[in-house]
Amino acid sequence: MSKKILVAEDTEAMSRLMVGLLVKQGYTVETAEDGEACIEKVGTFRPDLIILDIMMPKLHGLDALKRLKADPETRSIGVMVCSAKSYKPDLDHAHDAGAAAVIVKPFEPGEFIRKIRDFFSGVPSSDSAGTAAPSAGPAGEPYLPALETGDLFYRLWGTRGSVPVSGQKYARHGGNTSCMELSSGDDLLVFDAGTGIRELGMTLVSQKPRRIHIFVTHTHWDHIQGFPFFIPAYVPGFELIIYGASGFGKDLKSIFRGQLDRDYFPVQIEDMRAGIEFRHLDDKPVRIGRCSVTAEFTHHPGATVGYKIEVDGKTIVYASDNEFLKGFLGHPSSAAKEPELLFPYQKLIRFASDADVLIGESQYLNDEYRSKIGWGHSSLSNGCLFAKVARVKRWIVTHHDPLHDDDFLQRKLNLTRRLLKELDCPATAAHGFDGMKEYL
Repeated sequence: MSKKILVAEDTEAMSRLMVGLLVKQGYTVETAEDGEACIEKVGTFRPDLIILDIMMPKLHGLDALKRLKADPETRSIGVMVCSAKSYKPDLDHAHDAGAAAVIVKPFEPGEFIRKIRDFFSGVPSSDSAGTAAPSAGPAGEPYLPALETGDLFYRLWGTRGSVPVSGQKYARHGGNTSCMELSSGDDLLVFDAGTGIRELGMTLVSQKPRRIHIFVTHTHWDHIQGFPFFIPAYVPGFELIIYGASGFGKDLKSIFRGQLDRDYFPVQIEDMRAGIEFRHLDDKPVRIGRCSVTAEFTHHPGATVGYKIEVDGKTIVYASDNEFLKGFLGHPSSAAKEPELLFPYQKLIRFASDADVLIGESQYLNDEYRSKIGWGHSSLSNGCLFAKVARVKRWIVTHHDPLHDDDFLQRKLNLTRRLLKELDCPATAAHGFDGMKEYL
């Protein structure tokens, strides 16, 4: 008579594989789908060998093994543990509980059958771990993934709005005010010159002098206050081209010169040894290497713009300060049903349309926004609606309020993601933080 084998395995595909291999060798086979069924089947089937999985429902495999070996009626039945757990403690537990051998899943079919034959032939198990899955690919080499970085990336050096902050409560997101670097090969574009530009400058002076294009969204303090501390401005050989919109109370050069007035700062703009040029933006794109940069006015006090960078088929929109749907306090879905509310914002919506990355704000929670209407910053729900109607793919939320510490911002991000889902907006959302770097 053929030997009888009970396969106790809760994974159907694995059970079918073992049954097929055993039947092909002439064994009589039955199955059990959990530990309790295994114990019951032993009483009726009376197998010569049990192939027992460890991680099974209802009754753990090792508990089933202990119960079988504790019963005089079943202790003589051979048990081979077949499990994906090949850790030494698990193998030791199986042998201590009375297992004749251990087969590790996934196994080679030939090795599996050899172990079965060895058991019935009385040959001691010489390899308790069986044949484990290979540790390398088909060529025998381990797969070692590496980040393909290329030469196109953006990095945030400052993500705070209004005023810089410091302290342990702000360590995760950082405390520097607005500054973003976009690097495209040998071309370096910088957006805003808040306090974050200081740290950017410290990295640049360790390199050879180069041309740096600085695009200013507007000249409120939190967007230019780092410029006097930008070390490359003091190093001969560096060239700084500073771009901004017209429409300020003063021209761009006068504003930058003014913050270096001797009544405010010990060093004047004449002491800067780098070449510095100021350019006012017009309707034409600024072309820098592979990059094309265009500007569009945002809804913020003063002449404030956002920038769209198009490079290598990617679109990045940087619009740090923007009060979308100024004064609107209702649910964003109701605004979407009233097109006239969106009419004043159509140019900006088209400007950001289908952007791969939007780096923009939603500075206030909705209850905070009620007392800050007209300050030039969006409520959370209005910011979410902008991401939806502009169909952006990824939204990096920036310009964090100085009153919002790390724990507050984490709760705010969770709420942002819930609102985007509620609006059926597919954009992924993340909070920008000082030092954040993403390749494009």
